[in-house]
Amino acid sequence: MSDIFPSLTIPKAAGIGLRSRHIAEMLARRPAAGWLEVHAENYMGESAQVSALEKLRETYALSVHGVGLSLGSAGGLDADHLGRLRKVCQRFQPDLVSEHLAWSVADGAYLNDLLPLRYDDQALAIVAHNIDRLQETLKRRVLIENLSAYIAFAGSTMTEAEFLAGLVKRTGCGLLLDVNNVFVSAHNLGFNAADFMATLPAEAVGEIHLAGHAINHVGEDTILIDDHGSRVPAAVWSLYADALKTIGPRPTLIEWDTEVPELDVLLGEAMWADMLSASIAFGRRTGAAPSKPDSRFSSVVVPFERRPNRGRMPALAAFEALRPAPVTNPQTGSRRHAVA
Repeated sequence: MSDIFPSLTIPKAAGIGLRSRHIAEMLARRPAAGWLEVHAENYMGESAQVSALEKLRETYALSVHGVGLSLGSAGGLDADHLGRLRKVCQRFQPDLVSEHLAWSVADGAYLNDLLPLRYDDQALAIVAHNIDRLQETLKRRVLIENLSAYIAFAGSTMTEAEFLAGLVKRTGCGLLLDVNNVFVSAHNLGFNAADFMATLPAEAVGEIHLAGHAINHVGEDTILIDDHGSRVPAAVWSLYADALKTIGPRPTLIEWDTEVPELDVLLGEAMWADMLSASIAFGRRTGAAPSKPDSRFSSVVVPFERRPNRGRMPALAAFEALRPAPVTNPQTGSRRHAVA
């Protein structure tokens, strides 16, 4: 660890993605954010933004999230890009480093998208080789994030969750569980979100992402788009609660990349994540029986309003889902709620 920065560890709490419009306010206020995450590609040069991150790194634990390494490229990793990522990690000494299970480079052309893979043994060998090279270069474990998907390859012989589990077994990498991506993909491709999360090796999950998504209606069909442009929806909060009940608390990031709101909105979403995690942890400590899942969120395919009420606080629905049915005292007849 560099002497420039304190030896911080990402807390099992909620952090926020650091965006350019919030940097000056973060420097001035130093609000009580659990930790910060930045996109690696934004810090590979020299700029005022880079200098600001060095100052913020003195206060906050840091995660570096890559978006352009293209781990799924059959031709291997771009040596120059990998070298720049290594320098970012050497400079800022992040507590976590992550990348996407995707490809975005073909024949030297960079595509402005994260594209899905065919999940089979051949692709598994290619991605595992690339992850081995990445981790060897950085001298650290890297977390691999599941993708939001809109199409799937007919030739896949395993699910994305099985593919990710295979990568953990082969390379020792960790996992970044993007709960919103699971929800979006499950809806678009028609699989069960809970089964997806149950397939992942829980001990490998080192970070969780939460975000909002857009709802597109095409005729009678509803397509979800992972745009990171709104509050975390109620159903995603509920899926997050299910994940916490299964794997326990994890460092959790609030992502917001389009129509970025005021800083306090992001901090507020992080507060909801911390409160939800604390509620579940309290239930575990007290030995309270798990509440029956709210039927509103039991199905992956849920009805969507064409004009959603943006004034609602979706996190409240997750707390409602945690509330168990009233318990009747057989002696007195009084009713109370058990701790969720």
